[in-house]
Amino acid sequence: MIDFSKSQDFLTTISNALKEQGITLSDYFIDHICYRVGSMERYEELKKELSQEHTLLHEAMVSNRPIAAYKLKEPILFAGSEIPLLELPAPKPGSSYEEGFEHAEAVIKESFTDFAAKYPHIEFDWKGSKKAHNPELRIKLGEVAIKFHHLSLEEVIAQEK
Repeated sequence: MIDFSKSQDFLTTISNALKEQGITLSDYFIDHICYRVGSMERYEELKKELSQEHTLLHEAMVSNRPIAAYKLKEPILFAGSEIPLLELPAPKPGSSYEEGFEHAEAVIKESFTDFAAKYPHIEFDWKGSKKAHNPELRIKLGEVAIKFHHLSLEEVIAQEK
């Protein structure tokens, strides 16, 4: 089972790294965090375990592997915020990942260009910003990352149904 208590250290790492860059994480709605696994077998095992307590909202093929999204029975609480969802991606074919929390995603209202212009000293990863489906602006923070979107994962899932 996932040790959700480790999400606090993970989120603190992201929050502190962003604070050093001038971004206050608590100013944004963190709609979900991502938990990576190293194998398809582990993905299936965790999916089964998570489904016993949490609600599977959606599972879809993205980049040639399944990604499951769960509405947590109790949201993750962090710095006065509630994070309602967990994303569980299977590893991409031919890739392996260390198991654990890997990124958080937050919702912004302004355009990616306007958001990035507020922080000209930050090196943003724009690779996902032109995606037709759920574009993103990413900041790599060492071993973890944060992605900014215009819609929450729950809103994206609702549009897909």
